[in-house]
Amino acid sequence: MSNLNVAIIGGGAGGFFSAIHVKENHPSAQVVIFEKSSKLLSKVKISGGGRCNVTNGCESIKELAKAYPRGSKQLRKLFGRYNNHHVMEWFEDRGVALVTQGDGCVFPVSQNSQSIINCFLHEATRLGVKIETNAKVNSIKKDGEKISLGFAEETSREFDKVIVATGGSPKHSGLKWLEDLGHKITTPVPSLFTFNMPDEKVKELMGVVVEETLTTVEGTKLKGDGPLLITHWGMSGPAILKLSAFGARVLYEKGYDFNLRVNWVNETNTEVVRSALDRLIIDNRNKQLRTIRPYYLPTRLWDFMIDRLRLNPKLTWAELGNKGKNKIIEILTNDVYHVQGKTTFKEEFVTCGGVSLESINMKTMESKIMPGLYFTGEVIDVDGITGGYNFQAAWTTAYVAGELN
Repeated sequence: MSNLNVAIIGGGAGGFFSAIHVKENHPSAQVVIFEKSSKLLSKVKISGGGRCNVTNGCESIKELAKAYPRGSKQLRKLFGRYNNHHVMEWFEDRGVALVTQGDGCVFPVSQNSQSIINCFLHEATRLGVKIETNAKVNSIKKDGEKISLGFAEETSREFDKVIVATGGSPKHSGLKWLEDLGHKITTPVPSLFTFNMPDEKVKELMGVVVEETLTTVEGTKLKGDGPLLITHWGMSGPAILKLSAFGARVLYEKGYDFNLRVNWVNETNTEVVRSALDRLIIDNRNKQLRTIRPYYLPTRLWDFMIDRLRLNPKLTWAELGNKGKNKIIEILTNDVYHVQGKTTFKEEFVTCGGVSLESINMKTMESKIMPGLYFTGEVIDVDGITGGYNFQAAWTTAYVAGELN
């Protein structure tokens, strides 16, 4: 594949990573990145609160693949070729020191996304990748063996290979240009969002975090576990964000109006909770309810629960009785809140949907509809939960697309 002429549509994470790998695999290729705006790597800059959560440090491919509500099976195979450990090594080899947090999130040691941006810009320059900003691609069509890209003022340019790295689109209309070529489009809906609870008093506990919870959506099999954060608009944290990701389409169909069940102690066997409560009562018979917190719940949450159950906080545990004990077990394991609406999680806009995997050869990332056209990142119907997984999907698909097989 000498003297290849390759276009990358999109100057984001997937665009730069695929461009760099095209040049590494095909050094004599002419590679140009077309970015429709004036800014490069804009999502990289703001991700992780400006720190850029580049990947997740989980050990196994099996564990890594579990983080993707859509595309898990296909990515698992691709991770065998290029995974989180390869990415971490790639950055470290280029002078970007990384650190893995306790929750598995991987950041540059600098805690600044500019480290990642500088690395990409340096590599692109070193390898001779050309970059054109304010260059919006308006059309794409096959022209014999070539692919013709149309720009403003009816100018067009021909390429041997084209990689689409335009990122997620919030609307179906944003993907129509790819649909018009014959690709199947899965209508995009939001993923990774927090739950609004306008009518719930629990919002008064803003800032409270419970580390081990299990959340479910009433009437579905959806589940999310892990820390839960109470906010001034409702609930967030990994337990909620997992639900929003795995339930993206279901919750969209519900109009974001549903009942959320919260198991505050992440224990589904109520008899285990009953035994724990019985031991607590034996050990604290003469102490007041408000002074002893089951499962070491945060004080503000426990006070809220006592009030919610209409129990007298000055009651001693010995005076609680079976009826009171059953009430506490129920609120610990099956507390219910009404959700009405959603809020985007930080600056991370992630979509469920995009170019259907049915239209892509997932061994090469090449279009099944138009030979020579490849895809990478969020433009395809693959997305992950929060924690560096969406960037990892971009790195992996970009690496594979960049082979131009």
